[in-house]
Amino acid sequence: MEITLNGYYTLIFATLVLLLGRLLVKKVKFLEDFNIPEPVAGGLIAAVIVYALNFFWGYSFNFHQGLQTATMLMFFASIGLSADFGRLKAGGTPLLIFTIVVSVFIILQDAVGVTMASALGLDPLLGLVTGSIALTGGHGTAGAWGAVLEQEYGVVGATTLGIAVATYGLVAGGIVGGPVARRLINKLGLKPAPANMNPSDVEKLAGEQSLYSTKHSENDDNGTQEMFEKPDNIRLITASSTIETLALFAGALAFADLMTLVAEGTSFELPTFVWALAGGVILRNSLTMIFNFDMFDRAIDVIGNASLSLFLAMALLSLKLWELTDLAGPVLIILLVQTFVMILYVYFITFKVMGKNYDAAVLSAGHCGFGMGATPTAIANMQAVTDRYLPSPKAFLIVPMVGAFFVDIVNATVLQIFTKLPFM
Repeated sequence: MEITLNGYYTLIFATLVLLLGRLLVKKVKFLEDFNIPEPVAGGLIAAVIVYALNFFWGYSFNFHQGLQTATMLMFFASIGLSADFGRLKAGGTPLLIFTIVVSVFIILQDAVGVTMASALGLDPLLGLVTGSIALTGGHGTAGAWGAVLEQEYGVVGATTLGIAVATYGLVAGGIVGGPVARRLINKLGLKPAPANMNPSDVEKLAGEQSLYSTKHSENDDNGTQEMFEKPDNIRLITASSTIETLALFAGALAFADLMTLVAEGTSFELPTFVWALAGGVILRNSLTMIFNFDMFDRAIDVIGNASLSLFLAMALLSLKLWELTDLAGPVLIILLVQTFVMILYVYFITFKVMGKNYDAAVLSAGHCGFGMGATPTAIANMQAVTDRYLPSPKAFLIVPMVGAFFVDIVNATVLQIFTKLPFM
């Protein structure tokens, strides 16, 4: 029996999944320790229930796709609206170098995934799912690209597989990051650099950085404006700021819809969510650089996170776990290889390129976190290391900026190139 649910009931079930996930994360220490998102925790339970209803009684559910698509586009628009290239300049050379290191790894991750999938007799496109789509990209990117691969390329089970791989990545990234960094610190006898009496611009910014705003509404003690909002500053999200922020989202989504139609059938044809991300980037940097607009990042962050949570809840409700039966063995082999490649890369490349010092070791832990899982996992990895040793302001400045939005822009570009290759 097939049951179709409209947008109202889809939203109701999605919020119930989120509430279940919140309860599980609070009660189950494993979920909290490995930073498993609430929608994933609740959604996987819901997916198992849906699977049981299908297996034992033959029920299947069709949830409203329009609402799921809208929340997905809102999430990617929020990434674009957060991508302030002024921060890239403020982060200086170390931020640029780390972005390049991460970009090279994304290409390697996809190359490994595609090669392994082909060797194991799977569709090469599934190699992208077990590559940067789900690992570097996380659950949001896995859900978005999964839908594209299913609808445009006929890859059965891409969304279900992507969600499963992204969940594995969260756990794996949390497990390997800390031990790799501790080995680098202990075996090589590295010590944190002594306090610098003449700190660089990066070190000055790191002490006051926050991802929530590009500007202060108030001047500091010297009468100058800082690049990053101080963490203890409170900026309340009001009805007015929410409406302004929603107008920015509307602009990004309108741009995405227009460009999807204009680029259809051309060499510039891209998935709509990529245009939403691009629209957010253009809006953000045009308004801040040309018109000196004070972007309210906290409102963007709240709306983007809420959209992602709802999207993941609806995506997990729509999972068809029975589609993964034949893929379990080969996919596990690919993921184990990807984990090994991640460890080798941060040990021999990330660490060495970033300076072979204490900060580089902490950055390596962070790279493991979002290279396999997500930015919160990266932060948790670095926190575990710095709690045991000493702080690393440089790492806590660079990793959130790269992991939060620059990596998504690079990942979308790399994936678009891979899908156009003749052997895919």
